[in-house]
Amino acid sequence: MKKNDTFVVTIEDMGVNGEGIGKYDGMTFFIKDAVVGDEILAGVTKLKKGYGYARVIEVLTPSDRRVEPACSVARQCGGCQMQTLRYDVQLALKERKVRDNLKRIGGFSDGLLQQVMEPIVGMDEPFRYRNKAQFPVGYDKNGEIVFGFYAARSHQVIPVSDCLLGVEENALILARIKEYMQQCHVKPYDETTGKGLLRHVLIRKGFHSGELMVCLVVNGKELPQEDVLIASLQKIEGMHSISLNVNTENTNRILGDEVRLLWGEPCITDSICRVREEQTGGGNFASTEESVSFEISPKSFYQVNPVQTEKLYSLALEYAGLSGEEIVWDLYCGIGTISLFLAKAAKQVYGVEIVPEAIQDARRNARNNHMDNVTFYVGKAEEVVPAWVESRDVGEERTSPDVIVVDPPRKGCDEMCLQTMVQVAPKRIVYVSCDSATLSRDLKYLVEHGYELNRVRPVDQFCHSMHVETVCLLSKKS
Repeated sequence: MKKNDTFVVTIEDMGVNGEGIGKYDGMTFFIKDAVVGDEILAGVTKLKKGYGYARVIEVLTPSDRRVEPACSVARQCGGCQMQTLRYDVQLALKERKVRDNLKRIGGFSDGLLQQVMEPIVGMDEPFRYRNKAQFPVGYDKNGEIVFGFYAARSHQVIPVSDCLLGVEENALILARIKEYMQQCHVKPYDETTGKGLLRHVLIRKGFHSGELMVCLVVNGKELPQEDVLIASLQKIEGMHSISLNVNTENTNRILGDEVRLLWGEPCITDSICRVREEQTGGGNFASTEESVSFEISPKSFYQVNPVQTEKLYSLALEYAGLSGEEIVWDLYCGIGTISLFLAKAAKQVYGVEIVPEAIQDARRNARNNHMDNVTFYVGKAEEVVPAWVESRDVGEERTSPDVIVVDPPRKGCDEMCLQTMVQVAPKRIVYVSCDSATLSRDLKYLVEHGYELNRVRPVDQFCHSMHVETVCLLSKKS
């Protein structure tokens, strides 16, 4: 076979990136936009030894698991890999992805996984869930200004006037910004030439507060006639913050270091709620809802799906098994979202994060929530935690943490961090992960060093994409 050859194939499986997998003439092909059960006419795009890649030319017999995508540009846009797949099948695929990685990379047996894995937590309505969107700006083939998202594996802007994963206000905000650009002759940034002014538009919304934030990323220090833009945007209901981010570097990084407030407040607020079950007389239980509020700046890390975040953190709290007497360490704590969520149920919580700005946000959030049992440290977990354990006053018991919670970036935990956790030997470790492959690697290390895996539950934090969050509980072997 050679490039551009066509063939008919039935899709037998789905890959880790949401692509269909089929076999033809002894070769395995990975085919984007194909769904398990489809019979398709495919065209070869790339050949390797023993396998290849192809594209869908025509769906000859659609699978019963295929659906019409709600978004008209779902196939071109790189944001959703699985909108053509029924949502229940998406959930099953993500659950299997976690299980397969735990088995293949972590070395866990089918028997154990059967015991510890719990059903994936899905959404009742898997659209309009994102509280943050970053829209690149460009021109279409007719020279019109467009906002959208990059096509897969490229920097070609696919025009998206209203992303169905984002909030409805995004479309209105982008329309106002386009009007301003046309009126004031503001050109989109061209990364090929390095010319042009507006690079990206960042929009955030507090789902509980209703507050909106707009941050324009520019290849310069200012925008022309900023008052025209401000006058237009501030009329939008909920608008709370308008700012400028300076990024004049030739880089793929979206945000630069400097943020300048144009109008309103530098942050928006939002809250994460949890339901707490308390036993009353007669063996009955009463539910009380508690919330933790957060200030979110343009550069703050904050989970993008607030509905699922409450479920995710509630699981972490449940797995931590707190009675109010525990010392908890939250490693990779960011702006303190999990730390503050746990603090109401713990004796003392300590958060560690290497980014100083995030710790500043975390401390401010603790003050705003009137929590005095949370302390935050800047630094590497493998340096901060041992120093804390060893620096207790003479005569005072050197108390190790009862529970450690980790929520690392996609690359997983640093090996020194894993060694530190094993060294201080908490009774329980709660691991929150956004990548089940690095999670499986780290769990294997912890199990080989004195821990056992008790519970695993995936959470669909990013509907219609292949990404999935996972919460795990490990306990110290007796």
